[in-house]
Amino acid sequence: MSEQRFGEFVAVRKEGRGGHVAELVLDRPKAMNAVSTEMARSLAAACDALAADRDVRVTVLTSSNDRAFCVGADLKERNSFTDADLVRQRPTARAAYTGVLELPMPTVAAVHGFALGGGYELALSCDLIVADATTVVGLPEVSVGVIPGGGGTQLLPRRVGAARAAELVFTARRVEAAEAHELGLVDVLAEDARPAALELAGRIAANSPVGLRAAKKAMRLGQGLDLRAGLEVEDGAWRSVAFSGDRAEGVAAFNEKRKPEWPGE
Repeated sequence: MSEQRFGEFVAVRKEGRGGHVAELVLDRPKAMNAVSTEMARSLAAACDALAADRDVRVTVLTSSNDRAFCVGADLKERNSFTDADLVRQRPTARAAYTGVLELPMPTVAAVHGFALGGGYELALSCDLIVADATTVVGLPEVSVGVIPGGGGTQLLPRRVGAARAAELVFTARRVEAAEAHELGLVDVLAEDARPAALELAGRIAANSPVGLRAAKKAMRLGQGLDLRAGLEVEDGAWRSVAFSGDRAEGVAAFNEKRKPEWPGE
C-alpha cells in the first residue's frame, strides 16, 4: 500500500487493483473528522492531486474513525470566529466540498456512524453512498442558526426530490441507516461499509477509465436539463470517447474474447 499525506488530517491511499482505486481518508479521529480550516484546506489539496492522477479510475471516500464518517464543520473552531474570520474561511470550506464534488472519476462514499451536516454533504458529493447499520445521516444546520453550506440544499433535492429534502432540512432530524436506505439517502446497505465500497469500486475500476469519466461528465452536466438538451450533452460526451484508444481496445477485446487492457486515452 502507498500513502500520501495532505497535512495532518487527510490521506490518499492506493493498494492493489493496479493503483486504479484510491482511498481518500478523512483522518482526524480525535475530533470525529470535524472539518476545521486546516482539514478543509488539506481535503481540497488532496482532491486536486487525485483529479490530476490519470491512473485513478475510482475514488472511495472513507473515515479513520470508528464512530463517525464526519460530523460536519468544526463548531469548536467556529465558536472563536469573528464575522470577518467566517467570511475569510468560506472560500476554503467551499473548496473542500467542491473538490470532492468535481472529482472527474466515479466516487463512492463509505459511510459508518455519524455523517451529519458537512459530513453528509461530503457523502452527497460522491456518486454513490455505501452505508452500514451504524449509519446516521442528517443536515441539522438550521438547528444551529445556519443552512447547509457544502451543497446540501442543492444535492439532496436532486437525490430524493424537493419535498423530501425540505422535510429533512427544515426539521434538522437525524435519519438512521434503514430509513436512510428506504428514502434513498444512501444507496447500498452493507455489513461493513468500507470493504463493500472498495469492492464496488474495484468492479467499477475494471471498466474503461475514459468511458467512466465521460459517463460521469454526461450525467452530471445533463442533470436538470430538458431531454433534448441532455441528449446533446450525451452526444458530446460520446464523441469524446468514440475515437479513443479505450474504445478501440474495448471492441477488440470483446471480439477476441479476452479481458481488455485499457490504455486510458
